This record gives sequence, C-alpha cells and structure tokens, in this order.
Amino acid sequence: MSRKNQTLGEFIIENQSSFKYTSGELSRLINSIRLAAKVVNHEVNKAGLVDIIGAAGDTNIQGEDQQKLDVYANEKFIQTLTNRNIVCGIASEEEDDFISINSQDENNQNKYVVLIDPLDGSSNIDVNVSVGTIFSIYRRVTPVGTPVTLEDFLQKGNQQVAAGYVVYGTSTMLVYTTGDGVNGFTLNPALGTLYLSHPYMKFPENGNIYSVNEGNYNHFPQGVKDYIKYCQKEEGDRPYTSRYIGSLVSDFHRNMIKGGIYMYPKSSKNSDGKLRLLYECNPMAFIAEQANGKASNGFTRILDIEPTELHQRVPFFCGSINMVEKAEEFMQNAQ
Repeated sequence: MSRKNQTLGEFIIENQSSFKYTSGELSRLINSIRLAAKVVNHEVNKAGLVDIIGAAGDTNIQGEDQQKLDVYANEKFIQTLTNRNIVCGIASEEEDDFISINSQDENNQNKYVVLIDPLDGSSNIDVNVSVGTIFSIYRRVTPVGTPVTLEDFLQKGNQQVAAGYVVYGTSTMLVYTTGDGVNGFTLNPALGTLYLSHPYMKFPENGNIYSVNEGNYNHFPQGVKDYIKYCQKEEGDRPYTSRYIGSLVSDFHRNMIKGGIYMYPKSSKNSDGKLRLLYECNPMAFIAEQANGKASNGFTRILDIEPTELHQRVPFFCGSINMVEKAEEFMQNAQ
C-alpha cells in the first residue's frame, strides 16, 4: 500500500505489479529521468548566479528562440537516457529529428522510446517563474533489436505506457502515471531524494480557474470567445478567476490541485494551435485522464488523435472534466 513519504524508488518497487510490462525496465527508465531532472533542477536553481540565462542565439525546429537552459536540459536528458542504455529511441522538442540509440550490444533488447520537452516555459527563467520538463513513454512497435523508425514515435496518445512532468518551482516535484493513477513526489534538496507527497492526485470535477492567454482574444475562434465570456459572467459560482502563468507544467499543476481548465486554442495566428501533440498534449492528456480530468482539442479526445508528424501542433483544452465539457459545448455551438 502506497504511503506518504515513501521514496520514489520504494514506490516503484512496491507498485511494480500495477505496471503491465517489464517492471525492471520501467524502474530504470523513471530513475534515469529522475537523475537528469535533479541535474537540471540544480542548474535552474542557480540560473541567476551563472551565465546560463537568456537566449542561446539559435532557434529550434519550432522556429522558437532557444534559451541557454533549453539547450542544457536537452543535452542532459539525452545524455542520461543514452548513457544508461535504457531506451532505443528519443524524440525531443528541441531536435529536428528523432534519435536512434544504438547499444554496443548488437542484440539490443530495449523496448521503449521517450518523447520529451526538456524545459517547458523556459522563457520564464529570466524572471524567476516556475518551469518544467514533460515526458512521454511508449513501447516501440517495430521489431526489437532493429533501429527505431518514425513509426515508433507517431503513436496515438492512448498507447502511452507512462507519462509525467517535473515542475521546478518553490519546491521541485516529479508527477507521473503508468496508467494506474497519478502520484506526485517532492524533492528534499538536503538529501537529493524524492518522497511521495501527493498520492492519488485528482482534478476536482469542477473548478473556478480558467487559464488562457487573453491577449490573443481577438484571434480566437468564436466558441472560445463565448466560453471566456461565460467564465467572466456573474452567475452562480461565476465569475471564475483568470490565472495564466505561460508555463504549461505550472498552469496544469495548479489546476489539477485547485480545479480549473487550461486552454491553448487555435487562432488566426496559429491555425493548428501552438502546443505540440507528442511532447506536450499527449503526456498531459494521459495524466489528466488518470487524474479524473479531461483533455481534447475542443472536439476530439486528445489521446485518440492520429499523429502525422513529429512536431505536430494541436489546439488543447485540458482540466476539470465539467469545465472542459462546457468549453466543448461552446465550441460545438459556434460551428
């Protein structure tokens, strides 16, 4: 039985029977992500003291300016997962293409691929706002022992075997699911150990927070505009409170604890939305559903969307189930 203040390692061992695949591999994989996250956390926490804040001078495949910590976090996660010989492939939001991991053993039996957003919300680093890491884990679909292909990464979100995020904030937390509920672990910086602090996390069915960049209001579809007006109307338990950090991990984490909805819809500026299906929406949708929440593109369940490209973007509505369904209702009515 899981109990608060268990270490992450103890939790994995005690609950490995709930994971339908090889528990030893998952344990090693989660521990590798934990290790890389602790290294990145160390750099994030001293960002104001060393020359690691600000733009790196390059742009990523998304056409976005890379921050120095983007580059650092990307390198650390890829390096850790590669050196520990746990996965057969990695796809990162910061890389143009996926990375095939070739073990020195010609009979490489690694079965998992990882998709990762190494540092979500990194533009907030300079102003000391919480940022995070998002990860998604799949079993490969091509034959074990062969190089991975694009097919291994373009799987529907409902095929994920694990997903999670790390939030680097006032405290550092690792939150993840293997399809059997969501649990959160808080880092004790004095010991460097993650302890179970938030067992069985759940979205409240209703909430009073809506998170959206209202600066783009004029560019939103009519259904989104109508839903925002609904949130602002004085009636019943409304108006809701507007809270938008601009870091998906931070906004999602707050809304899961307090109850709310996060929205990044398509707009006249971003016709397909802005968030990446594989690196952001799928893992967060998996976590949301495991935590009694809901995630959609306004019309369709996120986890049922068929990916067509590695850096595909989609509109994203995620959070407390009743709030997401109300937003979907406005989207449908505006068609």
